[in-house]
Amino acid sequence: MKKIFFILAIFTIIIANAQTKGILLMNGTAHLGTDSVINNSAIGIKNGKIILVADASSAKIDKTAYDEIINIAGKHVYPGFIAPNSTLGLSEMEAVRATNDYTEVGTILPDVRSLIAYNTDSKIIPTIRSNGILLAQVTPRGGMISGTSSVMMLDGWNWEDAAYKADDGIHINWPSLQTRKFLDLDNLNQGPYEKNKEYTKQTNELRKLFADAKAYNESPFNEEKNLRFESMKGIFNGTQTVYIHSSNVKEIIEAVYFAKQNALKRVALVGGRDSWMVTDLLQENNIAVIVSRLHDLPEHPEDDVDLTYKLPYLLQKAGVLFCLNNEGGMEAMGTRNLPFMAGTAAAYGLTKEQALKSITLNTAKILGIDKTTGSIEAGKDANIFISTGDALDMRTNNVEKAYLKGISIDLNNDQKKLYEKYKNKYGLK
Repeated sequence: MKKIFFILAIFTIIIANAQTKGILLMNGTAHLGTDSVINNSAIGIKNGKIILVADASSAKIDKTAYDEIINIAGKHVYPGFIAPNSTLGLSEMEAVRATNDYTEVGTILPDVRSLIAYNTDSKIIPTIRSNGILLAQVTPRGGMISGTSSVMMLDGWNWEDAAYKADDGIHINWPSLQTRKFLDLDNLNQGPYEKNKEYTKQTNELRKLFADAKAYNESPFNEEKNLRFESMKGIFNGTQTVYIHSSNVKEIIEAVYFAKQNALKRVALVGGRDSWMVTDLLQENNIAVIVSRLHDLPEHPEDDVDLTYKLPYLLQKAGVLFCLNNEGGMEAMGTRNLPFMAGTAAAYGLTKEQALKSITLNTAKILGIDKTTGSIEAGKDANIFISTGDALDMRTNNVEKAYLKGISIDLNNDQKKLYEKYKNKYGLK
């Protein structure tokens, strides 16, 4: 009897956390994530969904239908930003090995799931959502096939609560045509590039794996269950995406033809520093690009010094679907800078609303969650936030309220607590 009562109590708590009260946000500037802006908006939220998006200066709105009306005049409303290809929740302190849980032993690991390793108690996550990032694609690293990623909400008691889209895709690290050895391990000095003599062997290994997995999943009967092949079923029926990590133009071309040969239905390129050279090929094969970190140096000595900044514009101009990510050193904590990378892209060719799409609706489309999030539209989940200023500018980004599925989330974090502590200590205002 006690066990039954305990289960009912937990169920009651979970239900109580769901949003039931109607909320109406009035008079703010709404950036919808669809290239549209409403300067004097009315946004209605109920049962975790957006039920109204209108121009408050012309639409007739029944305010009695809402339990709470919030006047946000002079402020900005945005769809929650989405961080793809991230180790958030899998890495806490890069220098402390015990806090990093994004790599498994082995090279071919499609059955490894980042979902169950996601740590909702990470101290980094609250600092990320303070800048408006509310969803993240939590991605494993290492090996030739790293494993399977999942899209997570940056709030929740545990990974089951936080899961937004489980097992959205498998990540392949395409073999490199060139290798580079360390000459001095103490100072990590790297030597010149050399031809990768194992390249053909490695790519053939990938081709064989995919051929075997496809044959296994097309067979009506298999004597033994193969967990690796079972985990790859979704990439052949189109329910999962294959994310191919590569930046070199020759490797990108080979990866595209690999995808065609295996009739992969959903493919995205991750990194893609040289993707601007083969935009026709990418567009022709409907391959999106998750663009590598903008605040970085160019890939090649002959590249324009500002190539990384204007890469989004070059892809936009060519009609290639793209979004931004922050893979690299200090990756998890640096994810908070994702909106400012979009701001940089806006300074190098994109409009502000196109830059916004690169971390909202475009990302949602690539991750396969655009039917429920990524823009402020009626019928979608109420994953939105309010900023007192332009959220793509580090000088004015000031998130004062955020909602995940209509539930107001805590925007406090340890950094803010320290700021308040020492501000009070020294009598600063």
